This record gives sequence, C-alpha cells and structure tokens, in this order.
Amino acid sequence: MENITTYITEILILGFVLITFLQSGIDKATDWEGNTGWLKDHFSGTFLKGQVPLMVGIVMILEIITGILALGGIIWIIAFGATQLGLYACVLAALTLLMLLFGQRVAKDYPGAFTLTGYFTIAIIGVYLLS
Repeated sequence: MENITTYITEILILGFVLITFLQSGIDKATDWEGNTGWLKDHFSGTFLKGQVPLMVGIVMILEIITGILALGGIIWIIAFGATQLGLYACVLAALTLLMLLFGQRVAKDYPGAFTLTGYFTIAIIGVYLLS
C-alpha cells in the first residue's frame, strides 16, 4: 500500500495511458475497415495516401504495446516500487503521439493535431516523473 501512496501521480498517469492507448489499439484491431477507410480519405491528398494500412497497423501495434506496458508499469510500481516499465510506457506513448502528430500535420488537420497536445503533455509529465 505504501507504493500506491508514494507513486499515486505516476499510477494515475499510467492509468490514463493504459485506457487511452489500449482502447485505441483495440478499436483499430476490431474496426480495421472503418479506421482504414476513414484515414484513406483523410490522407487522400497527401504523399501518405498509399501507406494508410501500413501506418494504421504500426500505430495499432504501438498503442497495444503501450497499453500493456502501462498496465505492467502500474503492477510493478504497486508490487515492487519499480518505475522502469511505466517509463517505457510513457516514452512509447510520446513517440506514438509524435507519429500521430506528424500525420495530422501532413493531412493539414490542424485542429486534430492540436487535440494531441493534451495527450502528449500527459505522456511527457509521465516520462519526467518516472525517470
């Protein structure tokens, strides 16, 4: 119980990362056609238009791995007071968000790019606190 109170901020951040990334990755896996169809239209006027299935697959895998690492990070913090898995989860979350930001900027979806700022801020705070 002491680790929970000592690392409550880190645990809450990892909970946010867990929910956000695992849900998003699972959504991409369970609604592949819907996601790739929408994104093909989203990137239709860009140099990335032919790469949508590959990009969705890469992001889906990274999101699922990030979510699993966040869950492991929570468990390791509570059980052992060890923050390494949580740090890896937040770093991977930040890198994945940078990929998403790049895509939004290429697609000239500036409001969509802006919405990633909040997620990125949380991930960077997690990196800071867990390192």
